[in-house]
Amino acid sequence: MLTAITRQVSPSINRCELTFHAKEPIDVAKAIAQHEAYEGCLRQLGARVVSLAAEPDLPDAVFVEDAAIVVDEVGVIPVMGAASRRPETQSLARALSAYRPLEFMQAPATLDGGDVMRIARRIFVGASSRTNAEGIAQLRAALAPFDYEVTAVDVRQCLHLKSGCSYVGRNSIIVNREWVDVTRLAGFELIDAPASEPGAANALLIEGVVIVPKAFPQTIAQLQARGFIVKAVDVSEFQKAEGGVTCKSIIFNAAEPDS
Repeated sequence: MLTAITRQVSPSINRCELTFHAKEPIDVAKAIAQHEAYEGCLRQLGARVVSLAAEPDLPDAVFVEDAAIVVDEVGVIPVMGAASRRPETQSLARALSAYRPLEFMQAPATLDGGDVMRIARRIFVGASSRTNAEGIAQLRAALAPFDYEVTAVDVRQCLHLKSGCSYVGRNSIIVNREWVDVTRLAGFELIDAPASEPGAANALLIEGVVIVPKAFPQTIAQLQARGFIVKAVDVSEFQKAEGGVTCKSIIFNAAEPDS
């Protein structure tokens, strides 16, 4: 069954880590409402949502994608790039252990799940400010027994690989070429995010539907004109925290865990 692990919004989200964005006040109540609507969208698309409790002392914990990489055979728990976020992996690992055997990365590796884009058995990993060469090497080693091909992609001027590119189905990737080395994406049709919507390359594909922030109407129209089915969601409060639509969930197929 399609499963989405999410985490409730921390009341301390205004103390989130910021790398490329200037600080703006986040309306916590509005963020909670947006997150509930996001989870509702996942349910509408057929996902069983497993919502973890908020972590009051971990401002970024709602961005659950960064704290694990889950493929069909295994879950990999990274050493996250921001030291303040590393405790997020503890409760997430406990939750994931009901669905997958787990592998744990070791320092000096650092890696954020937002830097990992999976397309079938190809894994693209952003070499970013949060993910280093050792992190990429350890992920490659963890996935090697299962015949995944891991490719490093240089990332610049944005937080994660999936800030700058996302798979949207039909052998297509939406991309901001200013932020991502597209030479490593050969063989895919590249759809350029509009220059006026540079953050629109973060999109989430579920069951043939592409979820896009409603703040990017040009991108939505562009994808629809190409025949993609698009669902717009409001994530404006999370965009202030350098978040988007992929980072608030971990999506995978799994049976109901044993009680």
